[in-house]
Amino acid sequence: MKKIIFGACLALTTVLPLTSVAQTAAYPTQPVKMLIGFAAGGPTDVIGRILAQHMSTDLGQSVVVENRTGANSLIATREVAKAKPDGYTVLFASLSHNVNKLLLGEKSEYDPIKSFAPVSLVANLPLVIVTAYDSPYKTLKDLLDKAKSAPDAISYGSAGNGGSAHLAAAMMGTMADAKMVHVPFRGNAPALTEVMSGRVSFMFYPMIGIAGHVENKRIRVLAVGSSQPMPEFPGVPTMNASGFPGFEQTAPWIGMLAPAGTPPAIVDKLNASIKKAMANPEVIKRMKDLGAQPVGDTPAEFRKFLVSDMERWDRVIKASGIKAD
Repeated sequence: MKKIIFGACLALTTVLPLTSVAQTAAYPTQPVKMLIGFAAGGPTDVIGRILAQHMSTDLGQSVVVENRTGANSLIATREVAKAKPDGYTVLFASLSHNVNKLLLGEKSEYDPIKSFAPVSLVANLPLVIVTAYDSPYKTLKDLLDKAKSAPDAISYGSAGNGGSAHLAAAMMGTMADAKMVHVPFRGNAPALTEVMSGRVSFMFYPMIGIAGHVENKRIRVLAVGSSQPMPEFPGVPTMNASGFPGFEQTAPWIGMLAPAGTPPAIVDKLNASIKKAMANPEVIKRMKDLGAQPVGDTPAEFRKFLVSDMERWDRVIKASGIKAD
């Protein structure tokens, strides 16, 4: 009797790994859920949907975008961190992935690196510095000279505490040794409205959606946060040329992560699908039209990027004294 039981157990332990391998090889056999922690229509959501459309065709299963908004993407991030690591729930994350942990500590309830299996960095979204068109500050130097000569006379808007615009302005202030006042809003749109009115001095803004305001002379672009000048804004200097070397690294990023423990073969399959989409001329054009810089790297490269990104923002947050709301 003991021999029969032992034989049955041995057979079971042999079948289970084989079943797991077969399931991994067949992946995906059902729709993949892509959680995005921001509202529909924003840069992360728009690019996530472009990617999901092409991945669905490549993988043979729908990649379904679900917006889990709230708390600067914290709700979506926590959900994916606790999800089953089978490749059917992934996170389309942004800069807040690291920042939430830095600001909230253990209250964030996840570790940006240990709680996830990085899949790929998808794109960077360079920021531009804008002020009202009729602002007295015609150059970035004008603005910073005023900030240095009259502390707290210069204010800057953002879509919220700890967001990309807040962090970029705080980093610039630290590098320039200029004290400025942060004015957070509930989104980029209301912040930009106050900048255009002149009630707020300036803000860092995603390149997406501002061309019309520039053309209609509602705002002036003082500098671009990319490594090279942007053809969309002829004659506008880069931050590097304005005395802020390496500032392009502050560009908000977007990328895909799976829960920690997701089989490497599944991570690699998702990564291959992303790379295929990122090589598609249509995808490249749509992203560039949105002001995004397509990337598409390996899981190992994305992990290395996340570590360096966290170290960079940790220094900025500590130097500027940024606190959680």
